[in-house]
Amino acid sequence: MPVGVLFALGSYALYSCSDAIVKSFSGHLTVFEIGFFSALFSLIPAVLSKPKGERWRDTYKLNHPWLLHARAITGVLSATMVVFAFTTIPLAEVYSIAFLAPVFVTIISVLVLKEHVPTQRWVLLMISFLGVLIVVRPGFRELHWGHLAAVGSAFFGSMTTTILRTVAPREKRVSVFGVPTSYLIIFNGLMMIPTFVMPTPQQLAFFVAMGILGGVGHLCFITSTRLSPASMVAPTQYSQILWAIVFGATFYHEFPDAIAYVGLAVVVVAGVLNVVPAEVRRRAVARFAILRGPAAAKAPAAANDQKPADTKKKAA
Repeated sequence: MPVGVLFALGSYALYSCSDAIVKSFSGHLTVFEIGFFSALFSLIPAVLSKPKGERWRDTYKLNHPWLLHARAITGVLSATMVVFAFTTIPLAEVYSIAFLAPVFVTIISVLVLKEHVPTQRWVLLMISFLGVLIVVRPGFRELHWGHLAAVGSAFFGSMTTTILRTVAPREKRVSVFGVPTSYLIIFNGLMMIPTFVMPTPQQLAFFVAMGILGGVGHLCFITSTRLSPASMVAPTQYSQILWAIVFGATFYHEFPDAIAYVGLAVVVVAGVLNVVPAEVRRRAVARFAILRGPAAAKAPAAANDQKPADTKKKAA
């Protein structure tokens, strides 16, 4: 397995650990307090990974201020909603709904960026959406505000991703990281004041762990993109489904039913096929055909070898 893929798998494992810790605060601290401390302690690895030649005091020297501030706002909305989702519904359901983000990204890319999307990709995106419906089953089971929050998080997260694709090549990394992080800290800090509860030493330790896990995961992901092509790195995101099932069952006694497992499998398979480039899929089909070729060729040959033997018997 390529080293870059291993780094990507490690990064999503660390992200999943951080998300599992978020869920542990359910019923103890508000969404805003969780968001404040998680953003605050995420600065620890960020400070250690600052690129050489960039200065934190230049964070707000922006080339595209409106776009970066818009990204910060959508990032705050997405992060707040996903924290609420993690603390109210099972981990596996949050991830399955969060994987709707590629659907929203594609729609926004077509409507805003005027990108062309092949029919095959639309079909795979619709299959992913069908998989999410199988997991959630609206109309057949009770839905919670957490499900709606997860959908909102996927939508605003897709807007954040789309804006990032536009501004990232033209902005400093300290700006791309610093602006949305400062928004998260200020917004959640203000919102948590009326209901602030002093975290216990254990909760503070969990917050520090969340920040470090998320930050190290981010560094691992950056490394993975440098070592392996995006087409190999992107499918590793779906490994979070496995971590969600493991952590949900181990720590929170969450066990998806058989239908949910089918839906999760549909989401993962369609999602992986969607992010794999068409050329890679064609090569895979071609290799499969080549592998079957010799076996197919041997079968007729064996049949031909049998015919002379039968003829000899008849002649005898």
